[in-house]
Amino acid sequence: MTSTVLPTVHADDADLTSLGYQPTLHRKLGRYASFAAGFSFVSILTTIFQLFAFGYSFAGPAFFWTWPVVLVGQLLVALNFAELAARYPLSGAVYQWARRVGGEGVGWFAGWFMAIAQVVTAAAAAIALQVVLPQLWDGFQVVGGDPALNTVTGAANAVILGAVLLVATTVINSLGVKLMAHVNSVGVTCEIVGVVAVILALISAAQRGPDVVADTTVLQTSDLGAVGAFLVSGLMAAYVMVGFNSAGELSEETKDPRRTAPRTILSALLISGIGGALMIITALMAAPSLDDGRLATEGLPYVLTAVLGTFWGKVLLVDVAIAIFVCTLAIQTAGSRLVFSMARDGKLPASALLSTVHPTRGTPMWPSIIIGALAVGVLAINVGNAALFTTLCSVCIVMVYLAYLLVTVPQLINRLRGDWNRVGQTLPAGLFSLGRWGLPVNILAVLYGAVMVVNLAWPRPEVYDPSGENGLLLYSAPLMVTVVLLLGIWVRRRNLAASA
Repeated sequence: MTSTVLPTVHADDADLTSLGYQPTLHRKLGRYASFAAGFSFVSILTTIFQLFAFGYSFAGPAFFWTWPVVLVGQLLVALNFAELAARYPLSGAVYQWARRVGGEGVGWFAGWFMAIAQVVTAAAAAIALQVVLPQLWDGFQVVGGDPALNTVTGAANAVILGAVLLVATTVINSLGVKLMAHVNSVGVTCEIVGVVAVILALISAAQRGPDVVADTTVLQTSDLGAVGAFLVSGLMAAYVMVGFNSAGELSEETKDPRRTAPRTILSALLISGIGGALMIITALMAAPSLDDGRLATEGLPYVLTAVLGTFWGKVLLVDVAIAIFVCTLAIQTAGSRLVFSMARDGKLPASALLSTVHPTRGTPMWPSIIIGALAVGVLAINVGNAALFTTLCSVCIVMVYLAYLLVTVPQLINRLRGDWNRVGQTLPAGLFSLGRWGLPVNILAVLYGAVMVVNLAWPRPEVYDPSGENGLLLYSAPLMVTVVLLLGIWVRRRNLAASA
């Protein structure tokens, strides 16, 4: 084994040096661990479990069709990312990719938007434990009272459970990438088994055929109109299918990353997309009723409880809890590598500290600690105000899509100028490339990303102010993006002045 692994690692490190960085992180990840990083970030068992009711409530069974639409759109983005992962196998992928195709300023803001989004996303993933653990055992409802997330007691308890989870993931991340990869890989294996088990159980209990997805009754009777309702229901899929780029974030800890990362970015998204589509359609086939209102309020847990019963339902809840754990771990890991990569280039305050790598564990501890601490701080917003937290999560997904656009737009400009092909001529043969399909795929990826940003940020009361009590919340997305942008300009200017 030594004779085959060591030369590969040495070649990877030499490759990293040619890109301008000395190897400091430990290169421990194989193909499955790299795939697991992206798959666990998407975490369909967690996210579909949480968001099925949201999508169904707006479009009924026809909301299924939003899933393949978003999957195809995100696949266009992922194909462009796969090319970038082959060319620039570096930690902090979104920042590094944007920087190298768009310049220092574009790269900085891509990294800034993505870092803020990952902090909020880590908090959102951690808070999902409140949906699961009190159902397994009422002792997990530490503060007592109603465990529902939209109540004061449920929201407060969610902060406690989420904070404990974030402490655990911070410790694992601080102990090294090998431990993180083992935990993540085991968790992802459990999640994949759980997804397969759910699909088989739902198929065996099917009460109607797959043509159920052609039922457009809810769409046709919606106050939003058929198109409006379809667009809103599509936010469920848009919330879920992000983070597949995480395999690229860990490139400097992956063996043969120029070939491994592109494959695992695409496989993480495709397997998540196929698995999620099968979960949605089989749930619709097996639901006891399509029109009793419970699918729109209780979603997938309602179907699974009816199909599996109490015992197997709780077994599945354990699997969902594992999925939430590894999802939070993967998000924090990706975020810490992004912060490390920006700090290594001197782009952040306290860069010297944030770019420090533990000499024996080979991991950037301080970025993990900072991401964990900030996520716990974001959790505190949820105390007694779950609606505000939901709004914040929606805004954070807007920032993810904006960060993606800050990669794909300058990448497209490079293609139009001819710079992309010139860079490709200097790379090793056999790397992932879209070839002549690169330009049309890139154009479609940019158009899709722009449409999704508008759709996500559109000031709909149904999404941003369902209670109708605070009209200002309607404009949460543009306001929050503006605040983050202005804060970013201030931080960057101060950092540039300090380093001058």
